[in-house]
Amino acid sequence: MPDPAPSLPTSSPPAPGLRRGLKVLGTLLITLSAISPASSVFIIAPGVVTQAGSGAFWSFVIAAVVGVFMAFVYAELASAYPLSGGEYAIVARTLGKLPGFVTLGLLMITQLLIIAVIALGVGTYLSVLIPGLNGPVVAGVTTAAATVLAVFDIKVNAWITGVFLAIEMVALVIVTALGLVNPARGIGDLVASPMAATGDGGLSPTSFGIIAAAAAVAIFSYNGYGSAVYFGEETTNAHRGIARAILWALGITVLAELIPVTSVLIGAPSLTDLFSSDNMMSYFVTARGGSTLNTVISLAIALAILNAVLAIILITSRMVFSTGRDAAWPGTISRALAAIHPRTNTPWIATIVTGIFGTALCFVDEHFLLVVTSTSIVAVYAFLCVAVINGRRNGSTRHAAYRMPWFPIAPVVALAALVYVIWQNALDPAVGRPSLLTTIGIAVVATLYYLFVLRRRGQWELHGSVEEQEATA
Repeated sequence: MPDPAPSLPTSSPPAPGLRRGLKVLGTLLITLSAISPASSVFIIAPGVVTQAGSGAFWSFVIAAVVGVFMAFVYAELASAYPLSGGEYAIVARTLGKLPGFVTLGLLMITQLLIIAVIALGVGTYLSVLIPGLNGPVVAGVTTAAATVLAVFDIKVNAWITGVFLAIEMVALVIVTALGLVNPARGIGDLVASPMAATGDGGLSPTSFGIIAAAAAVAIFSYNGYGSAVYFGEETTNAHRGIARAILWALGITVLAELIPVTSVLIGAPSLTDLFSSDNMMSYFVTARGGSTLNTVISLAIALAILNAVLAIILITSRMVFSTGRDAAWPGTISRALAAIHPRTNTPWIATIVTGIFGTALCFVDEHFLLVVTSTSIVAVYAFLCVAVINGRRNGSTRHAAYRMPWFPIAPVVALAALVYVIWQNALDPAVGRPSLLTTIGIAVVATLYYLFVLRRRGQWELHGSVEEQEATA
C-alpha cells in the first residue's frame, strides 16, 4: 500500500531555520536568473530549432501553454508548502513519502546535471573573444566561482543576480530588434509552413509529431519558474508571495524567450545556413549585426550563464539542505548538509557540496548530460499535477493561500500534454527514448533506496520551516 500523506513530526525540536531576508522581488530576480532567458535562447533553443526547424515557433507556443497550466499548479502547491525542499517536499506531503522520494531522486540528479549543462555554455561564448578555450575547464571554474558567491547572504545574491539579469535582458532586446528590423520572411511562414532541415542540406515541411517532440526541450527551456518555492523559507509572507513570484516568472520568461526565438526565425538570412550552423545564435547576430556586436552579445551571454549557474546553485543547495534536515542520508552526512552558517544564515555545507558535484560534472560528456535531463522534468511535472488534484481531494492543500482558476482544468490538460510529450519522446531513438529510459532507471533506484533503506530505518522525517514546526509541535 502507498504511504499516506504524512503529518509533520511532533517529537523532534525545530531544526535551525533559514533567515527570511528576501522580499518577493528578490525571490523573483533569483528565479528569473535561474531560468536565464538569454541562456535558454542561446543554448537550449538551438536544440529545439535543430529538431523542429522553423516549427520551433510552435514548439515554444505549446510549451508556453503547458507552462501556464503548470504555473497554476506550482503556485497553488507552493502557497500551501513554501519549503526549501521544493517539489519533493510538496509531493511527499500530498501523495506520500514514496512518490516524494522518487521526485527527490529525479530532481537531485537533474538539478546537479543542469548546473553543468548551463556552465558548459560559458566557454562557447567566451571563445568568441578568446579562441581555443577549454570548455569543461572554463565551466568548472565558472561553477566553482559561483559556489563561492552562493555561500554569502541570500539578499546579497539577489542583488547580484538582479544586475546580471538586467544585462541579459538588454542582450535579448538587441537580438529581437535585429530580426524584426530585417525580416527575411513573415510570421505567416512560421505559422502555416514550418520547415526543417533534411539530411542532404535542404528543407522539408515539419510534422506535428516532430514539433510536439521538440516541445519537451522547449518546456525545459522555460523550466525554473517553480523554483521560487525553494526560497519559501527565506521570503517574507511566503504563502502569498511565492505564488505571485511563480506566476510573474512564467509570464516574463515566455515573453523573453518566445519573442527573440521568433525574431531569429523571421530574420535569419537563410534558414538552411541557420539550421546547419554550429552556433546558430552567433551566426544570426553576425549576419545581421556584424562581428563586433556578436562579440558584445557573446560576453553578455557568458555573464548570463554565470548568473544562471549562481542561481541554480542557490536553488539546488536549498534542496540538498532540506534532504539533510529530513535525514534522507546516513546521520553524519545529513547533519552536515543541514548546517546553517551562523553569520550568513545560509546552508553553507550543502552549497559547497552542490558546487563540488556541479564542478565535477562539467567534465562529463555533454550529450550524456542532455539525455539524462531531457525528460525527467516532464516526470516531475506529472507528479505535481497528480499532487495538486490529490491535495484538493484529501484536504492536504486546503490551507493554500492561492487557489488556481478553473480547477481541475489546468492539471488535467497539463497531464494530457505531458503524456503526449512522453509518447513522442518514446518514438525518438536518438535522444527521447534514451532519456525516458534513464528517467525510469533513476526512479527505480530511488524507489529501491526508499524501500530498503529509508523505510526500514524509519528515520526519514519531513521537516518544514521553523514556524511550521513550532505550529505543529
